[in-house]
Amino acid sequence: MDKLLPGITGEHIPTSRLTVAVLSAGGRSGPAVLFVHGNVSSSLCWQQTMLALPERYRPLAIDLRGFGDTDDEPVDATRGLRDYADDLAATIDALGLESVHLVGWSMGGGVVLQYLADRPGPHRVASATLVDPVSPFGFGGTKGVAGELCDPDGAGSGGGSANPEFVERLAGKDRGEASPLSPRRVLLAHYVKPPHVPEHLDILVESMLSTRIGEHYYPGNSRPSQAWPGFAPGSWGVLNTMAPTNFRIADLSGVQPKPAVLWLRGADDVIVSDTSLYDLAYLGSLGAIPGWPGEQAWPPQPMVAQTRGVLNGYATAGGRYREVVIQDAGHGPHLDQPEEFVAELTRHLDGA
Repeated sequence: MDKLLPGITGEHIPTSRLTVAVLSAGGRSGPAVLFVHGNVSSSLCWQQTMLALPERYRPLAIDLRGFGDTDDEPVDATRGLRDYADDLAATIDALGLESVHLVGWSMGGGVVLQYLADRPGPHRVASATLVDPVSPFGFGGTKGVAGELCDPDGAGSGGGSANPEFVERLAGKDRGEASPLSPRRVLLAHYVKPPHVPEHLDILVESMLSTRIGEHYYPGNSRPSQAWPGFAPGSWGVLNTMAPTNFRIADLSGVQPKPAVLWLRGADDVIVSDTSLYDLAYLGSLGAIPGWPGEQAWPPQPMVAQTRGVLNGYATAGGRYREVVIQDAGHGPHLDQPEEFVAELTRHLDGA
């Protein structure tokens, strides 16, 4: 099947780190808007948004390493999301972008935050948009707005948290819908708000199936732990990049100049949420995972509250951000409420 929509073109861009697959729309000029996808996805998920963006902008989208058509380089999770953020920086350099609007979804939102945090002075960000971003304190294993570790080893996060059947079906390129853990049904249940069926669903499934599988890619490795639920993050692979022992951005006050930030999220997101169905602590509180240590020791991670806390600190230091909650939208509001998403994004870009 042709995975590119009419008006979208793809190319491979050599950078100082690896060769990166980049999509563009219509040969446009104007300010660049660079879209960064999330976990178990690729640049293909941004095509409709790119085409809907006003002609005065130049939309681009990259595949992160281990996804889509970018080089299969291993992911060093001990660096947090820095492998991805450094690849992003190298791509910006290779494209010759002196200024760029960054839009990151889910894990891609964390990549954008990592890029900014590591380049407080020399960054080239005209504005930043975080779409249902991973918490600045990672995914799983923390409590409270300040992201305190539930266990010093980060138990309950990382590669061991992946569902084995889902990983198996990704590896097997399962395009069907026989199992609730098939990529297609996971997308329809969790990426968007049911019963919405996004346009070009088959292309979105192909985007998920482009995920490289293995301990150096998705989901990554893990190690045993004496603490609940019995495993801790490993040192390689995607999910370990977001373990709170590897990824932590508590303060953005040093970023200068401070680009305007738009925080866009779906009201009914079940992945990045204060009651996330992917947070083992929340599942434990529901009785779905035995042995849960209880609310005081291991409460559900307040992912949304943690993001708001860091962004409030950014605003106190002189930055500005706007939080927009899109109703009737899940984890991917650009997929199930595309018109409202583009309207809010365009307003942000124009204001910046």
